[in-house]
Amino acid sequence: MTQPWTKEEGVSYLLAVDIDGTLVKHDGSLSPVVAQAARQVIEAGHHLVISTGRSTGATLPILQEIGLTQGHAVCANGAVTLSISHAHPGGYRVIDRVSFDPSQVLTLLKDRFPQASIALETPDGTVYSTPGFEDWSFGVQSTKASADELADMTQAVRLVLSSEKDTSADFRQAVKEVGLHGVNYAVGWSAWLDISAHGVTKASALEQLRRKLGVDPRHTISAGDGLNDLDMLAWAARGVAMGQALPEVKAKAREVTGSVDEDGLLAVFESLI
Repeated sequence: MTQPWTKEEGVSYLLAVDIDGTLVKHDGSLSPVVAQAARQVIEAGHHLVISTGRSTGATLPILQEIGLTQGHAVCANGAVTLSISHAHPGGYRVIDRVSFDPSQVLTLLKDRFPQASIALETPDGTVYSTPGFEDWSFGVQSTKASADELADMTQAVRLVLSSEKDTSADFRQAVKEVGLHGVNYAVGWSAWLDISAHGVTKASALEQLRRKLGVDPRHTISAGDGLNDLDMLAWAARGVAMGQALPEVKAKAREVTGSVDEDGLLAVFESLI
């Protein structure tokens, strides 16, 4: 039986928190009590790091809502790490960015899923997408391009395929059959495939931050609900899955809290304040 977690006094913890389905509800709303607790965690001197699949543009508004004006954020599933500070123009600066060549992978997948919508985020933050792709997680207006034009691009920090005519099982089977080498990928709850550079995950970016901040591995906490959170939940000494998470996500966690609709993250925040 897992022993209840106990906070060590006088310790600054690194708390990595996913956005969608964890901090923010599925309708995009942020509970006022959760937002207030997040601010209290920051005021208590802990390192609250937003760790998300969202792009920089879609992450920054959430940082403003919780009052995170000094610290760090991990975006694009670990491909982009931000330093947050009033000293930076616009309030942030990219301190790490990992890109990959998406051309071969995309050529394989666009032929396998000709009906799929595609989006690609380049290292400079520009987002290109096929006309049918609409997703707020990129946070910027995309430049429209054909699938063939996207397959000709040689640098990306994030590549996404989405399809209303396929299932997540279809994507999983395709990944096995085509063999995605040299990249990291996560299949979403629906027919959603998120691809980044090999070895890049939320956990890989968080480990670099942990070392930079000098936080002991024992003093790391993470909270998430999706398959792209699996590595992050395993990385932290205290990995917390949301109540609505898939069974395989809960299995990777050391704790399970309430669902996002029940403000489950509040209990995690309150344990630090």
